[in-house]
Amino acid sequence: MLLQRIITALILVPLVVLAVFQLQSEYFSLLIGLITLLAAWEWTNLIGINSPFKRGLFLVALILPMLWLHFWTQFLELTAQALDWPDVRDYSGALEWLVIAPVLFWILAMILIRNTPAGVLKLEMKTRYKALIGWLVLFATWLFLSRLRAFYGSEMTLYFLVLIWTADIAAYFAGKKFGKTKLSPEISPGKTVQGMYGALIAGAVWAAAFIGYYGYRDGFVWMRVTDFILLSVLTVLISIYGDLFFSVVKRQRGVKDTGSVLPGHGGILDRIDSLIAAVPFFYAGIAVIGLMS
Repeated sequence: MLLQRIITALILVPLVVLAVFQLQSEYFSLLIGLITLLAAWEWTNLIGINSPFKRGLFLVALILPMLWLHFWTQFLELTAQALDWPDVRDYSGALEWLVIAPVLFWILAMILIRNTPAGVLKLEMKTRYKALIGWLVLFATWLFLSRLRAFYGSEMTLYFLVLIWTADIAAYFAGKKFGKTKLSPEISPGKTVQGMYGALIAGAVWAAAFIGYYGYRDGFVWMRVTDFILLSVLTVLISIYGDLFFSVVKRQRGVKDTGSVLPGHGGILDRIDSLIAAVPFFYAGIAVIGLMS
């Protein structure tokens, strides 16, 4: 299983890096949209929507606002060029406020999973509410990962992705080596407190290395070092509980993986569950740091 995971990662990581650096913003957004729709299809199965028609409706409910926002952003960019606006973000500020809902959701989910894991597992919710939650978190993933790439560049986007990957790898090996205390045994028996600490430390080290290099090279005067490191650590923390959130849903459904499209990893959701929780939080933090600096 570990060998399969490594082989799949060795294939996917270079492709992701190429996409981050080589694709134009609109094509990167399209790629993320396609991945989001694949994850959405898995989500409908995970929450018990078996009808192809209802699954299709769920996908349409994601596609329509994606298309609207895509063309609206394109319109703003063209208008900004024509009128010589300094920053298109100044004229699409309303979209920035959309980050509040997913950030609050993931903070609430983290608190509930941390304090009442057994209660969360027993929580019964109608399918339409599960669909609404899935719509919110998946739409937010597409929107804010696309905006992170468009407004903060390829290097910041890759930093975020490597942050999540590094934390995931560190959690695995720290848990294997030092793991004694279970983080949430009712939900995910394999995760340990020591693994979580390993992930948080790895996140802090990666943040310090990134800000140290770019601070030396370019000055990065718009971000404060301590703020950036703290944001990275908190992003890792949120990502861990994002993973646990999807573990809750899988346990309630009685499945181990959300799919089988990725050998050694399971489904698309199995691979991006941490990222889904982390990206709106990270984007909001970067925006706040930018305003503060």
